[in-house]
Parts: sequence; structure tokens; C-alpha cells
Amino acid sequence: MKTNDFIQLEDTYLAHNYHPLDVVISRGKGVWVWDSEGKKYLDCLGGYSALSHGHVHKKILAAAVSQMKRLTLTGRAFRNDQLGLLSKEICQAFGYDMFLPMNSGAEAVETALKVARKWGYEKKKVENGKAEIVAVSNNFHGRTITIISFSTEKQYQEGFTPLTAGFRIVPFDNIDALKKAITKNTVAILLEPIQAEGGIIVPKNGYLTKVAQLCRDNNVLFLADEIQTGLGRTGKLFAYEYDENAKPDILILGKALGGGFYPVSGILTKKSVMEVIRWGDHGSTFGGNPLAAAIARASLKVLIEEKLVENSQKMGQYFMEKLKTIHSPWIKDIRGKGLLIGVELTENSGGARKFCELLAKEGVLCKETHDFVIRFAPALLITKKEIDWAMSKIKKVLERSDI
Repeated sequence: MKTNDFIQLEDTYLAHNYHPLDVVISRGKGVWVWDSEGKKYLDCLGGYSALSHGHVHKKILAAAVSQMKRLTLTGRAFRNDQLGLLSKEICQAFGYDMFLPMNSGAEAVETALKVARKWGYEKKKVENGKAEIVAVSNNFHGRTITIISFSTEKQYQEGFTPLTAGFRIVPFDNIDALKKAITKNTVAILLEPIQAEGGIIVPKNGYLTKVAQLCRDNNVLFLADEIQTGLGRTGKLFAYEYDENAKPDILILGKALGGGFYPVSGILTKKSVMEVIRWGDHGSTFGGNPLAAAIARASLKVLIEEKLVENSQKMGQYFMEKLKTIHSPWIKDIRGKGLLIGVELTENSGGARKFCELLAKEGVLCKETHDFVIRFAPALLITKKEIDWAMSKIKKVLERSDI
């Protein structure tokens, strides 16, 4: 079958809930992928940060295959010999007491919201039914009914009402607005330390420190969604580490936790918070299954042993410096941390989509976000040589004046 045959199949039989570039990927290794006709591309999207370890990492593959031969699923009605080990390792590695595993990132966010609400009623003694959670504008935490209820993106809400109550929205990177939004019924503040889907929006230095302190001062939980930004993506283990004393009460993880092989997500928090969840309160048939746990354990081990966090910092700085040498009439701003980089284009550029299409023709895969931003988020194991290869293509496209 040819590329157009696969595209026709998707357009005919698949829900049109995404607008992908017309590249049909059939194989991947490291930062590289090949399409169905054998053309090679450098993957600069990295599965929206889920492929931080690269495609088909051999050590994670070995762990996955080994576990698949032994046991893949038990459900949480029984115990398995991987989940306890993962829970201990992830808690000790990141400085938390307890772990609650799920599958997708949206499920992990929903889990954090449920835990925060129940904590509010049991520990803070908020009147039943009155708990409020403060979120920020331009957020992206998923697309479930509850999550879109506090989105500020109109498309995510239109046609899906009625929405879930109990949320207040304030501007991102505005501590005064957060202060004003807190009431006696506030149980949590939820935000992304860097807004990835929102256009790679990096807050001012010290913002997260102030958020964490505000939460401590008002007996409110700080919920940090590090699904895209965590596990080395931004050049630190977690993006919240760029500010001092900004450790969240609930850390939300996903994407890279599955090593690019399997959906694995979850939340980490201290025992005094997690203990509000009791048998039957929350769960998932696949959450914490032995295959997921074995893959996550291998992913965390590779992240540390191969120094991917450190490489993200070095290569991210190198990538950013190279991007800033481009002389383009279309570039408005270049921003990011580590290997989460956004190139914002001018309004008269016609939008980022066509630039991504041109880059794909040159062999560089990336994707637009919020219409005018090109997002670059390659695997954390990328090298200078590979960045240089990509930069020659990026420079060629962005310096064109006839677009």
C-alpha cells in the first residue's frame, strides 16, 4: 500500500478528531522515523513528549518483551510483582510518599482533582458540595468533560455542555489574580509549570515559588501537571524545579513515564493526602498493570542511567542558540526550556501549519500549536549532529520569503 492508500483509509473509517500531517510513519529508531515508502525523517515532536527516550529504546523494549512473556494484566483485584516495586522506586526517586497509577494523562488529572476534592472535604472541612479548584487560562490538561469545563479554549467546550461546576479560572503567571480567587472553599490550584500545548508559555522566574507559598499559607493543595514537562523534558527532572521551594503537593505524571511503549500515568503525593482515597473510591482495570509497571520501571532507570535530563539541558540550549541565528521575516519569538521549544510566528506569516508541512517535506517532523507556534520536542537523547542536520532544514524553510 502507498501513502495515499493509508490516508484514504483513515479519512474514510477514522473519526476526524485530529488533523495530522500527511506522513504515514511505519518504523522508528531513536530520533528517526521512516514512512511507509521508506523516506527518513527526524522526529521533532516526540509524541508530544511521550517519546522522550526515543523510538523503540532497546532497554525498555527488552523489559517490555520480558514482561509480556510472563504476565501482562491482573486487574487490581489481585496484586502483581511489579507494581509495588514501581511505587517504591518512583516515590523514592521523586520525594513523595504514595503513588496512584492510571493510564492516560487525562485520567491522572481527573485522579488529582478527585483526590483534591475529597481531601478538601475530609481534611480542610469544606462544606459538602462547595469545593472549588482554581485553574489558569490557556491551560491544557486533557479533553474529558470535567477537564474541558475549566478550559479557556472555546472549541473544547462547544457542543459538550453542560459543563462540570466547581472551577475558577484566572490568568496564568499572575499571582495577584490567584490570591483574589482563593476562598474558604478553595481546595486546590492546578497548573502546568510551563504551558506546552498553550504555545510553550514560560512563566516569570519565581512564579511557581509564589504559587506554592500561597497554597501553604491558605491550606490549599498545589497540583502540578507535569505530564508534558516532566521527566527531563525541560532540562530538569521537573519543570517546577526551576523555582525554589515550588514542590507541588500532588505531582501529575504521564507520557514519558511509559517510555514510548505503553500508556502509563499517575499521581504522587504525601500519605496525609493520599489516605483520603479508600477501597472502591477510584480505580482502573489497566492502571498499574504489571506490563505498565515493568515498562515504567525501565523508563525511569534509562532516564537516570543514560543522563537524559542532563542531555536535555545541554542540547536544548544548543538547539535554542541555533534557532536564534535564523534570520527570518516570520519569527516573532523563540522560547522554552530544555528540549521543549516554541517558535512563535508573526500574524502575517499565515500560521504555523504550512511551515510544518514544508518541514515535513524536508524530513523534519514537528507540529503547530495555537495556530502560530511551531513546537520542537525531540527525544532527549538527540545529539548535536542530529540537531545540526535538522537546523539546516529548519533554517531553509523559515528563511524563505515566498511563503
